[in-house]
Amino acid sequence: MKILIDMNLSPEWVQEFKFHDIEAVHWSTVGAFDAPDGLI
Repeated sequence: MKILIDMNLSPEWVQEFKFHDIEAVHWSTVGAFDAPDGLI
């Protein structure tokens, strides 16, 4: 499972998921803050 953490949540959530062996990325690392969902 791969989780995309929404822009309105802290990037610190990435580490929390990683701690539980769940791959996660924060929106800010893959796209602009105002990018539409389809682009991300």
